[in-house]
Amino acid sequence: QVQLVESGGGLVQPGGSLELSCAATGSIFSDSYIAWHRQAPGNQREFVASKAPIGTTYYADSVKGRFTISRDSAKKTMYLQMTSLKPEDTAVYYCYVDKSGSRSWGQGIQVTVSS
Repeated sequence: QVQLVESGGGLVQPGGSLELSCAATGSIFSDSYIAWHRQAPGNQREFVASKAPIGTTYYADSVKGRFTISRDSAKKTMYLQMTSLKPEDTAVYYCYVDKSGSRSWGQGIQVTVSS
């Protein structure tokens, strides 16, 4: 079972930037589907961004143009670069990996956008 550990969350002012990292144990990423999801208080978990093994990326309309998903397979780490942050981006963010049907979630990390 792959273990995923997120880092990089915290408090940021509106308009600011933050980068989330998700480090994995085991050999994954190069041929895995990776994604980020988030869950705000009182809301269901929602899709944020994904990256297929061949490199195709998808973004939720709410973050398109502001967030960037990437991976560094050598470091076994995936990232979510977030810019122009808005208060509505406040949520717990989760990384997700699917390697040939074996699925893993990170524990979640809080991102708060507030002045």
